[in-house]
Amino acid sequence: MTIETSVLERYSAGAQSVQADLCCPVDYDRSLLALLPQEIIDKDYGCGDPSRYVKAGDVVLDLGSGSGKICYIAAQLVGDTGRVIGVDMNDDMLALARQYQAEMAEKLGSDRVTFLKGQIQDLAADWAALNTYLAQHPVSSTEDLLSLRAWQSQQRQTAPLIKDNSVDLVVSNCVLNLVHDSDKAQLIREIFRVVKPGGRVAISDIISDERVPAHLQQDPHLWSGCISGALQEHDFLQAFIKAGFIAVSYDKWESQPWQVVEGIEFRAATITAIKPAGNVCTDKGHAVLYRGPYSEVYDDEGHVYYRGQRMAVCERNYQLLTSGAYGSDFIGISPAQEQPGKPWDCATGTLRPVSATKNGVHEDKCPPGGSCC
Repeated sequence: MTIETSVLERYSAGAQSVQADLCCPVDYDRSLLALLPQEIIDKDYGCGDPSRYVKAGDVVLDLGSGSGKICYIAAQLVGDTGRVIGVDMNDDMLALARQYQAEMAEKLGSDRVTFLKGQIQDLAADWAALNTYLAQHPVSSTEDLLSLRAWQSQQRQTAPLIKDNSVDLVVSNCVLNLVHDSDKAQLIREIFRVVKPGGRVAISDIISDERVPAHLQQDPHLWSGCISGALQEHDFLQAFIKAGFIAVSYDKWESQPWQVVEGIEFRAATITAIKPAGNVCTDKGHAVLYRGPYSEVYDDEGHVYYRGQRMAVCERNYQLLTSGAYGSDFIGISPAQEQPGKPWDCATGTLRPVSATKNGVHEDKCPPGGSCC
Protein backbone atom coordinates (compact mmCIF):
# COMPACT_ATOMS: atom_id res chain seq x y z
CA MET A 1 0.00 0.00 0.00
CA THR A 2 1.36 3.42 -0.97
CA ILE A 3 1.44 6.39 1.40
CA GLU A 4 -1.16 8.21 -0.72
CA THR A 5 -3.53 5.22 -0.71
CA SER A 6 -3.14 4.78 3.03
CA VAL A 7 -4.02 8.43 3.67
CA LEU A 8 -7.07 8.32 1.39
CA GLU A 9 -8.40 5.11 2.92
CA ARG A 10 -7.87 6.19 6.52
CA TYR A 11 -9.56 9.54 6.09
CA SER A 12 -12.39 7.98 4.10
CA ALA A 13 -12.95 5.78 7.14
CA GLY A 14 -12.79 8.92 9.27
CA ALA A 15 -15.62 10.42 7.23
CA GLN A 16 -17.80 7.38 7.96
CA SER A 17 -17.05 6.96 11.68
CA VAL A 18 -15.04 8.85 14.29
CA GLN A 19 -11.32 7.97 14.41
CA ALA A 20 -10.20 9.29 17.80
CA ASP A 21 -6.51 8.49 17.27
CA LEU A 22 -6.24 10.88 14.31
CA CYS A 23 -6.43 14.10 16.31
CA CYS A 24 -4.86 15.92 19.24
CA PRO A 25 -6.90 17.65 21.97
CA VAL A 26 -7.57 21.25 20.86
CA ASP A 27 -9.52 24.02 22.57
CA TYR A 28 -11.73 25.86 20.08
CA ASP A 29 -13.89 28.91 20.67
CA ARG A 30 -17.15 27.32 21.82
CA SER A 31 -19.21 30.23 20.51
CA LEU A 32 -17.91 29.50 17.01
CA LEU A 33 -18.51 25.77 17.35
CA ALA A 34 -22.13 26.33 18.44
CA LEU A 35 -23.22 27.02 14.86
CA LEU A 36 -21.69 23.83 13.45
CA PRO A 37 -23.44 20.46 12.99
CA GLN A 38 -22.13 17.94 15.52
CA GLU A 39 -21.06 15.49 12.81
CA ILE A 40 -18.64 18.02 11.36
CA ILE A 41 -17.12 18.59 14.80
CA ASP A 42 -16.88 14.88 15.59
CA LYS A 43 -15.26 13.93 12.28
CA ASP A 44 -12.70 16.69 12.16
CA TYR A 45 -9.08 15.60 12.72
CA GLY A 46 -6.63 18.32 13.64
CA CYS A 47 -3.91 19.41 16.03
CA GLY A 48 -4.48 23.17 16.33
CA ASP A 49 -6.78 26.07 15.62
CA PRO A 50 -5.47 28.18 12.73
CA SER A 51 -8.87 29.89 12.46
CA ARG A 52 -7.89 32.29 15.25
CA TYR A 53 -5.70 34.15 12.73
CA VAL A 54 -8.66 34.97 10.45
CA LYS A 55 -9.67 38.62 10.00
CA ALA A 56 -12.89 40.18 8.77
CA GLY A 57 -12.95 40.45 4.97
CA ASP A 58 -10.25 37.83 4.42
CA VAL A 59 -10.17 35.40 1.55
CA VAL A 60 -9.14 32.25 3.41
CA LEU A 61 -7.79 29.04 1.89
CA ASP A 62 -7.92 25.90 4.05
CA LEU A 63 -5.58 23.16 2.84
CA GLY A 64 -6.90 19.69 3.55
CA SER A 65 -10.27 21.00 4.68
CA GLY A 66 -11.66 17.60 5.67
CA SER A 67 -15.06 17.78 7.33
CA GLY A 68 -15.11 21.56 6.85
CA LYS A 69 -14.89 22.54 10.51
CA ILE A 70 -12.14 25.14 10.14
CA CYS A 71 -13.83 26.48 6.98
CA TYR A 72 -17.16 26.97 8.73
CA ILE A 73 -15.47 28.56 11.74
CA ALA A 74 -13.51 30.89 9.46
CA ALA A 75 -16.71 31.76 7.57
CA GLN A 76 -18.13 33.27 10.74
CA LEU A 77 -15.01 35.41 11.17
CA VAL A 78 -14.58 36.71 7.60
CA GLY A 79 -18.11 38.15 7.59
CA ASP A 80 -20.18 39.10 4.56
CA THR A 81 -17.23 40.64 2.72
CA GLY A 82 -14.94 37.61 3.01
CA ARG A 83 -14.99 34.10 1.67
CA VAL A 84 -13.50 30.72 2.49
CA ILE A 85 -12.16 28.03 0.14
CA GLY A 86 -11.53 24.48 1.30
CA VAL A 87 -9.35 22.14 -0.78
CA ASP A 88 -9.29 18.41 -0.19
CA MET A 89 -8.53 15.30 -2.23
CA ASN A 90 -10.79 12.90 -0.35
CA ASP A 91 -14.23 12.50 -1.95
CA ASP A 92 -15.82 11.20 1.26
CA MET A 93 -14.60 14.20 3.27
CA LEU A 94 -15.72 16.60 0.54
CA ALA A 95 -19.16 14.98 0.54
CA LEU A 96 -19.39 15.35 4.31
CA ALA A 97 -18.41 19.04 4.21
CA ARG A 98 -20.75 19.83 1.30
CA GLN A 99 -23.63 17.98 2.95
CA TYR A 100 -24.08 20.87 5.37
CA GLN A 101 -23.21 23.73 3.01
CA ALA A 102 -26.80 24.90 2.44
CA GLU A 103 -27.61 24.66 6.15
CA MET A 104 -24.51 26.66 7.08
CA ALA A 105 -25.19 29.27 4.38
CA GLU A 106 -28.63 29.85 5.89
CA LYS A 107 -27.16 30.19 9.38
CA LEU A 108 -24.43 32.55 8.17
CA GLY A 109 -26.76 34.63 6.05
CA SER A 110 -24.80 33.98 2.84
CA ASP A 111 -23.03 31.17 1.02
CA ARG A 112 -19.41 32.20 1.59
CA VAL A 113 -17.75 28.75 1.65
CA THR A 114 -16.61 26.71 -1.37
CA PHE A 115 -15.12 23.21 -1.32
CA LEU A 116 -12.85 22.16 -4.20
CA LYS A 117 -11.20 18.86 -5.05
CA GLY A 118 -7.46 19.07 -5.49
CA GLN A 119 -4.05 18.12 -4.20
CA ILE A 120 -2.68 20.72 -1.82
CA GLN A 121 0.81 20.30 -3.31
CA ASP A 122 -0.55 21.28 -6.74
CA LEU A 123 -3.11 24.04 -6.25
CA ALA A 124 -3.19 24.83 -9.96
CA ALA A 125 -4.63 21.43 -10.96
CA ASP A 126 -8.44 21.30 -10.93
CA TRP A 127 -9.41 17.67 -10.34
CA ALA A 128 -13.10 18.20 -10.97
CA ALA A 129 -12.23 19.61 -14.40
CA LEU A 130 -9.85 16.70 -14.92
CA ASN A 131 -12.60 14.19 -14.22
CA THR A 132 -14.84 15.96 -16.73
CA TYR A 133 -12.08 15.90 -19.34
CA LEU A 134 -11.39 12.19 -18.80
CA ALA A 135 -15.09 11.37 -19.13
CA GLN A 136 -15.12 13.08 -22.53
CA HIS A 137 -11.62 12.02 -23.63
CA PRO A 138 -10.78 8.53 -22.28
CA VAL A 139 -7.07 7.72 -22.30
CA SER A 140 -6.48 4.51 -24.23
CA SER A 141 -3.32 5.29 -26.20
CA THR A 142 -0.04 7.15 -25.93
CA GLU A 143 -1.49 9.86 -28.18
CA ASP A 144 -4.39 10.26 -25.74
CA LEU A 145 -1.90 10.55 -22.89
CA LEU A 146 0.04 13.28 -24.69
CA SER A 147 -3.21 15.16 -25.33
CA LEU A 148 -4.10 14.86 -21.65
CA ARG A 149 -0.75 16.28 -20.60
CA ALA A 150 -1.15 19.20 -23.01
CA TRP A 151 -4.64 19.87 -21.63
CA GLN A 152 -3.35 19.74 -18.04
CA SER A 153 -0.58 22.22 -18.83
CA GLN A 154 -3.04 24.61 -20.46
CA GLN A 155 -5.55 24.23 -17.62
CA ARG A 156 -2.93 25.12 -15.02
CA GLN A 157 -2.05 28.25 -16.97
CA THR A 158 -5.50 29.48 -17.96
CA ALA A 159 -7.83 28.16 -15.25
CA PRO A 160 -5.88 27.21 -12.11
CA LEU A 161 -7.83 25.82 -9.19
CA ILE A 162 -6.41 28.66 -7.03
CA LYS A 163 -5.12 31.75 -8.82
CA ASP A 164 -1.80 33.48 -8.15
CA ASN A 165 -1.81 36.14 -5.42
CA SER A 166 -5.50 35.61 -4.62
CA VAL A 167 -5.60 34.60 -0.94
CA ASP A 168 -5.22 36.74 2.19
CA LEU A 169 -4.64 33.85 4.58
CA VAL A 170 -3.69 30.20 4.06
CA VAL A 171 -4.53 27.90 6.95
CA SER A 172 -4.10 24.18 7.45
CA ASN A 173 -4.76 21.86 10.35
CA CYS A 174 -2.55 18.78 10.66
CA VAL A 175 -2.33 18.07 6.93
CA LEU A 176 1.09 19.09 5.61
CA ASN A 177 2.64 16.07 7.31
CA LEU A 178 0.44 13.79 5.17
CA VAL A 179 2.08 15.00 1.96
CA HIS A 180 4.96 12.87 0.69
CA ASP A 181 8.38 14.28 1.53
CA SER A 182 9.24 14.60 -2.17
CA ASP A 183 6.28 16.98 -2.59
CA LYS A 184 6.62 19.11 0.55
CA ALA A 185 8.86 21.78 -1.02
CA GLN A 186 6.45 22.09 -3.95
CA LEU A 187 3.54 22.36 -1.49
CA ILE A 188 5.11 25.33 0.29
CA ARG A 189 5.99 26.98 -3.03
CA GLU A 190 2.33 26.61 -4.02
CA ILE A 191 1.27 28.29 -0.77
CA PHE A 192 3.63 31.16 -1.59
CA ARG A 193 2.21 31.40 -5.13
CA VAL A 194 -1.42 31.77 -4.12
CA VAL A 195 -0.94 34.16 -1.18
CA LYS A 196 -1.27 37.86 -1.93
CA PRO A 197 1.76 40.09 -1.37
CA GLY A 198 1.51 40.97 2.31
CA GLY A 199 -0.72 37.94 2.88
CA ARG A 200 -0.36 35.56 5.80
CA VAL A 201 0.06 31.89 6.62
CA ALA A 202 -1.06 30.02 9.75
CA ILE A 203 -0.26 26.32 9.68
CA SER A 204 -0.99 23.97 12.57
CA ASP A 205 0.85 20.70 12.19
CA ILE A 206 2.75 17.90 13.88
CA ILE A 207 6.51 18.37 14.07
CA SER A 208 9.30 16.18 15.41
CA ASP A 209 12.31 17.00 17.55
CA GLU A 210 14.50 14.68 15.44
CA ARG A 211 14.36 13.83 11.77
CA VAL A 212 12.19 10.79 11.21
CA PRO A 213 14.25 7.76 10.06
CA ALA A 214 13.45 5.98 6.81
CA HIS A 215 11.99 2.84 8.38
CA LEU A 216 9.34 4.91 10.18
CA GLN A 217 8.60 6.91 7.04
CA GLN A 218 7.87 3.65 5.23
CA ASP A 219 5.14 2.69 7.71
CA PRO A 220 1.81 3.64 6.04
CA HIS A 221 -0.11 3.47 9.32
CA LEU A 222 2.26 5.88 11.08
CA TRP A 223 2.23 8.18 8.05
CA SER A 224 -1.56 8.32 7.74
CA GLY A 225 -1.67 8.84 11.51
CA CYS A 226 0.20 12.18 11.17
CA ILE A 227 3.41 10.78 12.65
CA SER A 228 6.12 9.65 10.26
CA GLY A 229 5.56 12.43 7.70
CA ALA A 230 6.26 15.16 10.25
CA LEU A 231 9.00 17.66 9.48
CA GLN A 232 11.74 18.23 12.04
CA GLU A 233 11.12 21.41 14.03
CA HIS A 234 13.95 23.47 12.48
CA ASP A 235 13.39 22.08 8.97
CA PHE A 236 9.73 23.13 9.14
CA LEU A 237 10.64 26.79 9.67
CA GLN A 238 13.45 26.72 7.13
CA ALA A 239 11.16 25.32 4.42
CA PHE A 240 8.97 28.43 4.62
CA ILE A 241 11.98 30.77 4.70
CA LYS A 242 13.44 29.03 1.63
CA ALA A 243 10.14 29.50 -0.22
CA GLY A 244 10.43 33.28 0.32
CA PHE A 245 8.29 33.91 3.40
CA ILE A 246 9.36 36.35 6.10
CA ALA A 247 8.44 36.83 9.77
CA VAL A 248 8.46 33.04 10.04
CA SER A 249 7.90 31.90 13.61
CA TYR A 250 6.35 29.36 15.93
CA ASP A 251 3.36 31.11 17.40
CA LYS A 252 2.21 28.08 19.34
CA TRP A 253 4.22 25.15 20.64
CA GLU A 254 2.87 22.33 22.79
CA SER A 255 5.22 21.68 25.69
CA GLN A 256 4.10 18.07 25.97
CA PRO A 257 4.55 15.76 22.97
CA TRP A 258 1.43 14.23 21.47
CA GLN A 259 3.20 10.91 20.88
CA VAL A 260 6.68 9.48 21.35
CA VAL A 261 7.84 6.84 18.87
CA GLU A 262 11.26 5.22 19.26
CA GLY A 263 12.32 8.13 21.44
CA ILE A 264 11.32 10.79 18.90
CA GLU A 265 8.89 13.39 20.24
CA PHE A 266 6.00 14.42 18.00
CA ARG A 267 4.14 17.55 19.09
CA ALA A 268 1.60 20.03 17.78
CA ALA A 269 2.77 23.50 16.77
CA THR A 270 1.47 26.44 14.76
CA ILE A 271 3.71 28.38 12.39
CA THR A 272 2.92 31.86 11.11
CA ALA A 273 4.57 33.71 8.21
CA ILE A 274 4.06 36.59 5.77
CA LYS A 275 4.64 36.91 2.04
CA PRO A 276 6.68 40.06 1.35
CA ALA A 277 4.66 42.91 -0.13
CA GLY A 278 6.71 43.28 -3.30
CA ASN A 279 10.41 43.72 -3.86
CA VAL A 280 10.57 47.49 -4.47
CA CYS A 281 12.17 49.38 -1.61
CA THR A 282 11.39 53.09 -1.38
CA ASP A 283 13.10 55.34 1.14
CA LYS A 284 10.74 57.95 2.58
CA GLY A 285 12.73 58.67 5.70
CA HIS A 286 11.19 56.13 8.09
CA ALA A 287 12.99 54.63 11.06
CA VAL A 288 12.36 51.88 13.58
CA LEU A 289 13.80 51.46 17.05
CA TYR A 290 14.24 47.94 18.34
CA ARG A 291 13.20 47.77 22.01
CA GLY A 292 15.43 44.88 23.12
CA PRO A 293 16.15 42.82 25.19
CA TYR A 294 18.75 41.48 22.75
CA SER A 295 21.65 43.65 21.67
CA GLU A 296 20.73 43.16 18.02
CA VAL A 297 18.38 41.07 15.89
CA TYR A 298 18.19 40.11 12.23
CA ASP A 299 15.08 39.56 10.12
CA ASP A 300 14.64 36.89 7.43
CA GLU A 301 15.97 39.25 4.75
CA GLY A 302 19.23 39.91 6.60
CA HIS A 303 18.46 43.40 7.95
CA VAL A 304 20.02 44.10 11.33
CA TYR A 305 18.38 46.15 14.08
CA TYR A 306 20.49 47.42 16.97
CA ARG A 307 18.82 47.86 20.31
CA GLY A 308 17.89 51.47 21.00
CA GLN A 309 19.14 52.79 17.65
CA ARG A 310 17.02 54.54 15.03
CA MET A 311 17.47 52.19 12.07
CA ALA A 312 16.70 53.41 8.56
CA VAL A 313 14.06 51.26 6.84
CA CYS A 314 12.19 51.42 3.57
CA GLU A 315 8.48 52.15 3.56
CA ARG A 316 7.63 48.47 2.99
CA ASN A 317 9.61 47.24 5.98
CA TYR A 318 8.33 50.09 8.14
CA GLN A 319 4.75 48.94 7.55
CA LEU A 320 5.72 45.33 8.22
CA LEU A 321 7.64 45.98 11.43
CA THR A 322 4.92 48.19 12.91
CA SER A 323 1.90 46.16 11.77
CA GLY A 324 2.00 43.58 14.53
CA ALA A 325 3.72 40.83 12.54
CA TYR A 326 6.72 41.27 14.82
CA GLY A 327 4.62 41.74 17.92
CA SER A 328 5.55 44.83 19.86
CA ASP A 329 9.30 44.56 19.33
CA PHE A 330 9.67 47.78 17.35
CA ILE A 331 8.80 51.44 17.74
CA GLY A 332 8.14 53.07 14.39
CA ILE A 333 9.13 56.68 13.77
CA SER A 334 7.90 58.51 10.70
CA PRO A 335 9.98 61.30 9.14
CA ALA A 336 9.64 64.80 10.57
CA GLN A 337 8.65 65.98 7.10
CA GLU A 338 6.99 63.85 4.45
CA GLN A 339 9.55 62.67 1.90
CA PRO A 340 8.79 62.13 -1.82
CA GLY A 341 10.49 58.77 -1.76
CA LYS A 342 13.41 57.41 -3.75
CA PRO A 343 14.60 53.93 -4.74
CA TRP A 344 16.78 52.34 -2.09
CA ASP A 345 18.81 49.19 -1.80
CA CYS A 346 17.60 48.71 1.78
CA ALA A 347 21.13 48.72 3.10
CA THR A 348 21.71 46.62 6.19
CA GLY A 349 22.63 48.40 9.39
CA THR A 350 22.06 52.00 8.26
CA LEU A 351 21.29 54.43 11.07
CA ARG A 352 18.75 57.23 10.56
CA PRO A 353 19.95 60.60 11.88
CA VAL A 354 17.82 61.87 14.77
CA SER A 355 17.39 65.17 12.92
CA ALA A 356 15.55 63.34 10.11
CA THR A 357 12.93 61.93 12.44
CA LYS A 358 12.77 64.48 15.26
CA ASN A 359 9.13 65.39 15.89
CA GLY A 360 8.00 62.56 13.64
CA VAL A 361 4.96 60.49 14.66
CA HIS A 362 5.84 57.48 16.79
CA GLU A 363 4.07 54.17 16.16
CA ASP A 364 4.51 52.71 19.64
CA LYS A 365 2.69 49.44 20.24
CA CYS A 366 2.90 48.73 23.95
CA PRO A 367 3.86 45.21 25.02
CA PRO A 368 1.07 43.18 26.64
CA GLY A 369 1.00 44.04 30.31
CA GLY A 370 3.49 46.84 29.81
CA SER A 371 3.09 50.52 30.47
CA CYS A 372 3.45 53.28 27.91
CA CYS A 373 3.54 56.99 28.54
